[in-house]
Amino acid sequence: MTAHRNGKVSIVGMGSVGTAIAYACLIRGSAASLALYDIFAKKVRAEVLDLKHGSQFVPHCRISGGDDLAVTADSQIVIVTAGAKQKPGQTRLDLAATNVAMAQDLTPRLLELSPHAVIVFVTNPVDVITYAAAQSVDVPRGRIFGSGTVLDSSRFRYLIAELADLAVANVHGFIVGEHGDSEISLWSSVSIGGVPAAHFRKDGVPIFDEATQIAISSDVVNAAYEVIEGKGATNLAIGLSTARIIEAIRGHQHRVLPVSSLQTGIYGIDDVCLSLPTVVSADGAGEVLEIPLSEPEHEGLHASAQALHAAWESVQKG
Repeated sequence: MTAHRNGKVSIVGMGSVGTAIAYACLIRGSAASLALYDIFAKKVRAEVLDLKHGSQFVPHCRISGGDDLAVTADSQIVIVTAGAKQKPGQTRLDLAATNVAMAQDLTPRLLELSPHAVIVFVTNPVDVITYAAAQSVDVPRGRIFGSGTVLDSSRFRYLIAELADLAVANVHGFIVGEHGDSEISLWSSVSIGGVPAAHFRKDGVPIFDEATQIAISSDVVNAAYEVIEGKGATNLAIGLSTARIIEAIRGHQHRVLPVSSLQTGIYGIDDVCLSLPTVVSADGAGEVLEIPLSEPEHEGLHASAQALHAAWESVQKG
């Protein structure tokens, strides 16, 4: 069923990530209305007021909020950031058990309030959380998905663009698999101004050799750890990337984004949520595009899927 397109976006969890998403949406005009929910009433009221006080300087957007989940009722899109956050030195998968229980409890309640909503999980470890949420309700596969490697792919493109001395918009490339340590950089399909990475030259010199590719891929994987160590959380870039996902849903844009959704056989991968280039529209996460992979990329993607299967089994065992 096509989602109701009333433009209402609810954000569940107003910590640093939820607040950054709300702020990005407000500035970009991503939502017709924003509903903010958090269990801490004073905190969410303060964020609502702070955002409202800037209303003169942004596109019109109604903003409400509270500590009652009913504020999310009749949403077109619900963004979930609630849960324990990643601490310095902690992997995303270490967070799994606590946040899986939250997702399993929360998802049916959200859909009861907004039966036609698309629900996007940002909470880490996002692939395991998204899988838990999808298993907890009976809705079409794409209605629940995760932010996946949209941010990782942005980091990837930024690093390539910096080295090429070009605007990021000229770089196309994806990070796929887990949003985490086993993610895969698809170097074989990177395009820089239409030129494959292996053939790209700067001042006549090829700059994306194997060592450089390995270094950039490593920097992408470790980027979040560096930010968390320095400021306690990643929030600004995930705010912007989530706003972009919201715009793809709200505008029915059929935008290809590497979001995390339940895989059903592509590349021989099944019954796991991970990120692949996916058509995002008002109905949620749709068709997954089968990009040609090199043999190492194919093997890496399967290893990433296995890591996520193992993480889910570990959570199940308690």
